[in-house]
Amino acid sequence: MDTECSTWGRSRGRRTRRWRLVRHNAQFTLTLHDGVHTFSGEQVDQLTMGVWWFRRTLRLDLDHRRLRLTGLRRQEARLLRAHLAVHRFISAVSQWAQDARSIADRALAQRRWITTETAAQILAARPAFQNQHTHTVDDNPDQPRPDRHKALELVWAHLTVDERSAIELWEQDLSKWIGSINEELTRFELTTHRRFFEQIETSPLTDEQARAVICLDNRVNLVAAAGSGKTSVMIARAAYAIHRGFIPPSRILLLAFNQDAAAELRERLHRRLQAVGLPVDDVTASTFHSFGRSVIGRATGRKPRLAPWVDDGDEVSKILRIVDELRDASEQFRYAYDTYRLLYARTVGGRHGSDASDDDQDRRPGRHRTFSGHLVRSQGEKLIADFLYINGVEFEYERDFPYVMATENHSGYQPDFYYPKVDVWHEHWALDSTGQPPPAFTGYAEQMAWKRAVHAEAGTRLVETTWASIIGTSGLTQLGGLLTSLGLTLDWNPDRPIQDHAAKPASHEDMARMIRTFMTHIKSNSLTRAEVEARLAAGHKQLDSPRTRHFLSFYWPIHDAWQAALADKGYVDFEDMLVQAADLLEAGTASRDFDMVLVDEFQDASHARARLTRALVDGPGKHLLTVGDDWQAINRFAGADISAMTDFDSWFGPGPRLQLSTTFRCTQEICDVSSAFVTKNPRQLSKHVTAVGGRRGPRILVQFANRRDEGSRAAAVASALAHIASDASTGQGSMRLATTVFVLGRYKFDSKLVPARPPTNLSVAFKTIHSAKGLEADHVILANLTRGNYGFPSGIVDDPVLDLAMAQPDAFAHAEERRLFYVALTRARHQVTLIATPGDLSPFLKELLEDGHVDVVTTDPTTGETAASRAHLCPTCGEGVLVPRRSQHGPFLACNTYPACRHTQSRLEPGAEVPT
Repeated sequence: MDTECSTWGRSRGRRTRRWRLVRHNAQFTLTLHDGVHTFSGEQVDQLTMGVWWFRRTLRLDLDHRRLRLTGLRRQEARLLRAHLAVHRFISAVSQWAQDARSIADRALAQRRWITTETAAQILAARPAFQNQHTHTVDDNPDQPRPDRHKALELVWAHLTVDERSAIELWEQDLSKWIGSINEELTRFELTTHRRFFEQIETSPLTDEQARAVICLDNRVNLVAAAGSGKTSVMIARAAYAIHRGFIPPSRILLLAFNQDAAAELRERLHRRLQAVGLPVDDVTASTFHSFGRSVIGRATGRKPRLAPWVDDGDEVSKILRIVDELRDASEQFRYAYDTYRLLYARTVGGRHGSDASDDDQDRRPGRHRTFSGHLVRSQGEKLIADFLYINGVEFEYERDFPYVMATENHSGYQPDFYYPKVDVWHEHWALDSTGQPPPAFTGYAEQMAWKRAVHAEAGTRLVETTWASIIGTSGLTQLGGLLTSLGLTLDWNPDRPIQDHAAKPASHEDMARMIRTFMTHIKSNSLTRAEVEARLAAGHKQLDSPRTRHFLSFYWPIHDAWQAALADKGYVDFEDMLVQAADLLEAGTASRDFDMVLVDEFQDASHARARLTRALVDGPGKHLLTVGDDWQAINRFAGADISAMTDFDSWFGPGPRLQLSTTFRCTQEICDVSSAFVTKNPRQLSKHVTAVGGRRGPRILVQFANRRDEGSRAAAVASALAHIASDASTGQGSMRLATTVFVLGRYKFDSKLVPARPPTNLSVAFKTIHSAKGLEADHVILANLTRGNYGFPSGIVDDPVLDLAMAQPDAFAHAEERRLFYVALTRARHQVTLIATPGDLSPFLKELLEDGHVDVVTTDPTTGETAASRAHLCPTCGEGVLVPRRSQHGPFLACNTYPACRHTQSRLEPGAEVPT
């Protein structure tokens, strides 16, 4: 840049002496009448510009002199201002670009991944463009100065090649620039170390697997489809780091969730490292608990001992002993505990305490057995009836109201309760806290008004309660006070005998198991009393009820007694192993001895495990790889917090999310159906799963039992096994001679559906779906795809109090049950058979049928031969499917719930829709 003043300028009334200012590279040269003066780039900030007597003026301090140089033309002033603004910036950018390129060159020379940590350092060092020369030299002082890009454009022609190159790098998307370098490095490594990637496992790694191994970033979240070889990546990644000399074996840690998984990791790691000639002894593979205990031991000098009652699996008995001691010592504790066990433990309810839930429009009448032996219609009525029985209050259930006679069209009126000693009637309404009944209860308000009018007309005394009042506000205390005011005597007796035919309260063992579960979550999540109260006041306000308060009033003394028993002998439990280790690492008391941490099955990580993992890699130069599948997150009840995986960056910091989307297990048909099913929940991470084996025909079948009883379902399982055995004998489906079959159940008692003597050419095993996770078989039979409490999805509701301490649940309906169903489907290599009952269809099965994802096995009524084909839900009842039948007039379709549903129609043409 070369700037010279005009000849007509004046300064303070005197004609301005001629001057000349030149910029060359990082130097400014000012030529005056008394000589030449040079400024370095660091002195540029001494230059300012302004307007003096309407002339553009340059002011600067030079050799302890203050100079005012006037006479600048408008364009010269604008150009000079741009130069002054960018001069120091360009100098800084040039140095920054040189440093950044040195890092890139070094990474390529060493063939080592540029990590997110390094990228962040480059980004943090990138100079910001700040124009401190805010005084304008334009005629209009309010005119905005040129933005950054315009300023650079003004001086672009005067920049050197190196300066232009530095600015071009500065203007780039750095993540893309670094990504391109890492991609170049990856391609080089794939080629150079092809032999390593082919030999590190028994089968060559796929491109996805090898790329996941090479990506030695600080934080990597690997989302692995079922059967995609995630363990191979963990083994190969550890071996690669050793093979390339990046990380010593003694600084590598592999963490698993149980002893069997840790043992498998150790064995495979030893075998595969040995196979490629790498050192095998120094890499650590451990369970979280064992590793946590070792951290505590190294940090404190005393390795803690696992409490004997925990080590022996005797935790429930320990809780029972604590409860007995506290009940004997405190009447207040005894009352709170007994009230919860007798009245609340098995009264979960919803917003209304009725059998028609907010999502259930069927309004099928339910029946609940009470302590008195009555069968009542709702959980609210059961809670009241049991309260009355425990307090020795005489009552009659649904006694005929004498002032309303039955007619031809009306069965009369039976109020819920009647108290004969005081001649008082009692109606219990299924109303929530807003005074609303379930949506399915049409005409409910009119019925309430009619019943009140009947009592008013008859002059009878009527007591009213609502579900919201007994479960959500004053509890049963208000009812007890009301009954007392009416003249009834309440005699609380938790040991009042209950007849064999009557309902049984929750057992002490059930209570102990629930308390221990709650304690596990409390300790794993490091929740204090104050934090639990804060949860009640904020996100869990719906739980702030007498039921919850009763529970907390006796839980905390049990918690304190448990902790005291541990402290007395210096013991720990499983939660302590994780939490105390995380505390020590976070406080810096324990050393972080590992530079590479690899964690398996991360979708099942609890809050405590996630904390421990985060603490292990807190600091520069650490590398974390977590491997898991959020589609298989099925252990929230056991403490898993899926957010550790789905919100990975929030937990551990930014890093790439990679995928293993190629499965070596299932057919493409099973992949497609199971993927479409589980991803109806939008919270599941998206991935497209591809099967190595491709498509091999329809592989998800539905076989219907003849009736709803257990024997019919068992017969359907036996029939499915017979078909599999027949196919295995004839070699259909390219199955191996030794065909394995898992019969999977939602619950252990589903094992009764497996025949005692299955076909001899099959290897048949029953497993619950939870226990089958991580396993595979040629065939899977899902034995009880019905609805209801013990169906699929399970209708059993966990105690709502547990939500106070557990990880945030997924808002999507049946989210965890949906993932569990995905796990069941993806255990199969070749085929899945779903055992269903007409008229009792699982909502999940209905979904598959509606989407056209399954084939139904039917028997030809004439030949007796079986075939599998697409089937449609019955358009009339929606509880059966249309199956082929034959009459004297020819073939037709009929609902398989006949005679409950008598829908029939002619056969469908291929591709035709079911008429509605």
